[in-house]
Amino acid sequence: MGEGEGDWWFCLKHLKVEHGPGCPDKDRMGPYESETAAAGALKRAGERNEQWRRQDDD
Repeated sequence: MGEGEGDWWFCLKHLKVEHGPGCPDKDRMGPYESETAAAGALKRAGERNEQWRRQDDD
């Protein structure tokens, strides 16, 4: 992986994608391999939570 690749984060405090250093890691999801992957972090987390909730209900 080249420099800067895989260094994308989704900031939960500001609800935006960050590249490289930014908010503290405790306030972010990641790292992700691309800006697009970081941008979809909340959606994927919500989908996984819903799937786990359904499994718990079964």
